This record gives sequence, structure tokens and C-alpha cells, in this order.
Amino acid sequence: MSENPTPHAPATAESDAPEAIRTCAAGAPVAQEASDLGATAVSAATPRRGEPMFPDGTGPAADPAGSHHERRIRSFQPRRSRVSPSQADALRRRWGTWGLDIDGLSRIDLDAFFDGRPVVLEIGFGMGEATAQMAAADPDTGILACDVHTPGQGNLLGLAERNGLSNIRVANGDAIILLREMLAPASLAGLRIYFPDPWPKKRHHKRRLIQPEFIALATTRLAPGALVHCATDWEPYAEQMLEVLSAEPTLENLHQGFAPRPDFRPLTRFEGQGLDKGHIVHDLLFRRRDT
Repeated sequence: MSENPTPHAPATAESDAPEAIRTCAAGAPVAQEASDLGATAVSAATPRRGEPMFPDGTGPAADPAGSHHERRIRSFQPRRSRVSPSQADALRRRWGTWGLDIDGLSRIDLDAFFDGRPVVLEIGFGMGEATAQMAAADPDTGILACDVHTPGQGNLLGLAERNGLSNIRVANGDAIILLREMLAPASLAGLRIYFPDPWPKKRHHKRRLIQPEFIALATTRLAPGALVHCATDWEPYAEQMLEVLSAEPTLENLHQGFAPRPDFRPLTRFEGQGLDKGHIVHDLLFRRRDT
């Protein structure tokens, strides 16, 4: 997801997200608007150059794994700027209970973290609106949403709070370290990777997330029957995804080639704009074999 491989595809997919959920759940706390925030949140949103965004530990760390673990080829570009006051406020108030820095130092107790729900790992969630929609539609499934985009982390936590979505947790850092060091074998009920950065230049193809080594690692963390769902609007990358997933012996394709978009994946505003421009979106649905 070296650092979390955050999906940031070009054209339609870079900021891919549906309309935000607007109706708050009954009794759910509502985050303050930016105009109501004090100086603390404003300061967190605009740190001086070289200063940590959350020096008191109330938000995501800039480099949670530090030098604890080996580096690898980056498959994402960290982005921590332009955090709005409301996003910073949500991070400060909710990070301690709903946030997780991927430091690679200990295993996560998913049962405790998600109150016994089955857990799906989503790698890269942009601004989080699609994640929030899926969480609202399936409250009995936990979503461990992994990204390094600080504004998106704050936005997703704000959406979860305003809409009473207790089944979302936000992980900050490298998804490779998360999978390798912090998740137990066969602990996940699913894996979602929507519109990852396609790294279109040939010399950058090695940076693409969906590679044989990554899938081999990820499948060891999937329980039998777990669903792997990928989507991209970059056709050459879609072909690579299909090839890599099909070659993994522990996975079986639920369709002959690409899959139709399942109802549970929201059709987003940016995806719709891309479709209007002639972009082709490919979904892939694979299942972890029982043996």
C-alpha cells in the first residue's frame, strides 16, 4: 500500500469518490464546521515547513514505521498538505479510538478493534466517501481503510462520525508492512483495491501495487472464501491485474475474465465523468480458495 500504496489513478480515478453521505444517523455526534474551530485545529492544518502535523500524537504520524522495517519500491506518493480545519479536528478527536499508525511493531487484534465483525481491508480510499457508503450499507462488516493521504483520513473519520459508522477504522502507513507484520494469517474476510495508481510510464511499471509478490503476501492474510476485488480505469493495468490474479494458485476467478461492477461498489462521480468520456472501468472479483 515500502509506504502504503495509495491508489491515485489519473483522469477519473485520482480523486475517485461518490457524493458524500449527507444524512446523519440518529444520535451520531456531528463534527464542528471549520468556522467553529479553535486555533489548535487551524494550526494543525497548516504546519510550518519541517514541523510535524500532529506533534502531540493526536493524529497520524508522518512516517509511522520509521526505520523499523526494510524499504521497498514506492508504489504511492505521500500527500499530507491542505488539511482543512474540519479534517484536522476529526483527526484530533477520533484518531485515538478509530485510527492506527502502521509501525509494524505488533499484531492487531482485529476482533477487539472491530467488536468481532469480519474485516475487509481496503487499500487506498481517496477522500473516503465510497468507503463510508459501503460501511453504511453493510454495518456488520468492519472496514480497515489504509491510506497515507492525511486530508482523506480526516475526511473519512468525519464521515464515519457524522453518520454513526462504527465499523470503520483508518490505518496510516505502508500496507505492505500492515500485511506482513501486523495482520495474522487468514484474518481478513476480503481485500479491496479500487483505482490504484497505474504508473503508466513503462519505466514505472515496477511501482504498480498489483504484482505477484504482493498478491502472494496478501492471500496469506485472507480467510478461505475471502473476496478480492480490484477496479481500474486504466486498461493496460487491468490486463496486468487479470494476469497476476489469475496466476495466483490460491485464488479463483468468479467470472470469465473481468467482472461486471458489483452493486456494493458505489458508482462515483468521477468514475461517471470518466465513463462519459469513454473510459472503460474494469472490475475483477476473485475468491480465496478453501485449500
